Amino acid sequence: MALMKKMAVAALATALMAGTAMAQSPTFFRIGTGGAGGTYFPIGGTIANGISSPPGSRPCEEGGQCGVPGLIAIAQSTTASVFNNAAVQNGELEAGLAAADVTREMYLGVGTFEGKKHDKLRLVANLFPEDLHLVMPAGATLDGLGDLAGKRVGIAQAGSGTQVAVLKMLEEWGVNRDNMEEAELNNSQSAERLADGQLDAFFYAAGWPVAAMVQLASTKGMTLYSFSDEEMQKINDVVPAYIPSKIPGGVYEGIDDDTMTPAVSAYLVVSSDLSDDLVYGITKALWNDNTRNLLDNGHAKGKLIRPETALNGVDSLGVPLHPGAERFYREAGLLK
Repeated sequence: MALMKKMAVAALATALMAGTAMAQSPTFFRIGTGGAGGTYFPIGGTIANGISSPPGSRPCEEGGQCGVPGLIAIAQSTTASVFNNAAVQNGELEAGLAAADVTREMYLGVGTFEGKKHDKLRLVANLFPEDLHLVMPAGATLDGLGDLAGKRVGIAQAGSGTQVAVLKMLEEWGVNRDNMEEAELNNSQSAERLADGQLDAFFYAAGWPVAAMVQLASTKGMTLYSFSDEEMQKINDVVPAYIPSKIPGGVYEGIDDDTMTPAVSAYLVVSSDLSDDLVYGITKALWNDNTRNLLDNGHAKGKLIRPETALNGVDSLGVPLHPGAERFYREAGLLK
């Protein structure tokens, strides 16, 4: 009897230790962002910080982290939208930041991704608008987008939503890889090449202010191309996710007037393989007061990431919300 009692106590102790170990086991959550000189990387880092609460952290109410208990979210620098969505589909990332237009095309398997459905993509939130920057050396001018033919043009890196959209846009003006000297570079590399005189112009869609452009404007100087109403309408016809927007004067040194430009929404995208409870917890943590404080005090675009705009454009995009996110928005009264 004594032996059985000892065995029972030992079994209970083992069970308790196993339960503690399970409770303390961290869940790693990888978020694909973009290049360090853009907007996705700092925003992704802020979101990762907000939704994390590693094992052993002080409770939120005691000044600790207010994320999902046991979650360790990590922002990874990538080549942005296309790469992030493909990695989420393939299980190489749990989440990613991605532009609306390529997310739609990849989910449905249309356009550039004809026949290649990425059917595991699910939305968590519309984050902020990404304005298309067409950057040129200080004092440079263009009479229209067709003038880029024959020039050295940065079209953003392969794997980015910017490149997919820009190539579609330029085709409307007869500009393509055959008649321009294209450079597949990230934002920082493009800015460096422009400063060195190795590029005549480069494109990048990102939430302003973009760090690499801030540096370029304050050192070598730069000019932003302001799109005409006709150009913006044509772009919207070709890539409907891009809508008219503007970069206010004063955002970049030496550019005092507003720059009219098309913009596309950036979304937080996750995999349908993630559990409803996990995504519910992540969505709830994204919109708590602690994350709000982090967003308001980080990159300027963080202030635009708000629950009241989180569902803007979701219905028309054609990509489903993750059920865990949907549950949160219904409970919060943001979705009927």
